[in-house]
Amino acid sequence: MKVRTILATKGTKVITIHPEQSLEEAARLMAEHNIGALVVVDEAGHPVGIVSERDIVRAVAKGILSGLVSQLMTKDVIIGLPQDDLISVAHTMTEKRFRHLPIMEHGALVGIVSIRDVVESQRDQYQGEIDTLQTQIIADDA
Repeated sequence: MKVRTILATKGTKVITIHPEQSLEEAARLMAEHNIGALVVVDEAGHPVGIVSERDIVRAVAKGILSGLVSQLMTKDVIIGLPQDDLISVAHTMTEKRFRHLPIMEHGALVGIVSIRDVVESQRDQYQGEIDTLQTQIIADDA
């Protein structure tokens, strides 16, 4: 299964923020859209970072209640492609310890997948395989 399969179901809308926006705005956007991360984009809409709910929680724990997204965002963002295999995506996300993967195609941001999206897609694929095998076993017994 490929990342494009998730995007076909989930959609390609990505909630973004600019580096000069406040951490409060980032937290508000995440809460409003019930998401765990925002892709940080420049004026041209190209990803320059990512900021997650974990980043916000860490900032609050350090007493940083105000500030800019640029102060907390992860700048070295790993980017995925629609044709990436979900098993390799899951492996990379697990090994590198991040939960959100922006997806780019032809230089444009075309989506974002979370580790939850990946796990749910794999679960659904496995359930489909189980159902097929059970159907075959029942047909063989008949």
